[in-house]
Amino acid sequence: MKLQHLLLTIIGLTLFNCKHDTWQLKQIKGEQIIITDSLKSDPDIEAFIKPYREHVNNDLDSVLSYAVDTYSKSDGEFNTAIGNLFADVIYEQSNPVFFQRTGKNIDMVLLNHGGIRAIISKGPVSARTAFEIMPFENSIVVVGIKGSQINLMTEYLSKAKRAHPIAKLNLVLDADYSVKEATISGNPIDVNKTYYVATNDYLYNGGDHMTFFKPEESIEILDYKIRNAFIDYFKKTDTISPVIDNRFIKVKN
Repeated sequence: MKLQHLLLTIIGLTLFNCKHDTWQLKQIKGEQIIITDSLKSDPDIEAFIKPYREHVNNDLDSVLSYAVDTYSKSDGEFNTAIGNLFADVIYEQSNPVFFQRTGKNIDMVLLNHGGIRAIISKGPVSARTAFEIMPFENSIVVVGIKGSQINLMTEYLSKAKRAHPIAKLNLVLDADYSVKEATISGNPIDVNKTYYVATNDYLYNGGDHMTFFKPEESIEILDYKIRNAFIDYFKKTDTISPVIDNRFIKVKN
């Protein structure tokens, strides 16, 4: 009797599997579920994540530095205080890393105006500030390019007419927005020299139509996020007080 039950069970499973193998997906239906404040939270889930949320918020809101004023990327035409801070921070934090790996120094920095995503408000500066001004996962790369490509870069900047953050490069435009003078660390650009430019991976890959980074002589990926560079800078800098200067200007005559 037990053997009969066993045989029937095996036959049944075999028939089920045969039928199962012939099943075909006929239709997929979906619906949009709107997430609003009307959705009730689960108390058990809230209780579970509460200590983790508090820990993250405490880390993000710990005061690292202090800003003496409020800084916005709309505060200047060709260079802004916050943009200058962006470029200077990248140089200061990246150059020691690059030098340790290569024995060379970074010659200049170029970032993009659109990459600055928030203001820095007057008062306490925290890790959250870094996440607000740089919410993207962009990392720092140092690209070796010829001086002839630097000239293409300065032409790009003159036509863009935007306060793209730069450091170590000084650019003067004439009244017609043509390049009147361009120097790196006070020296004229040598078209045959290789310059090491710190930028982000987005721009290196042609973002904002910055195609002058390729072909490159060399590329050093620092594995250093721009956001983390800011957090490290804030930790060691008591007071943040960037200014608009003459690194990128236009003359009237």
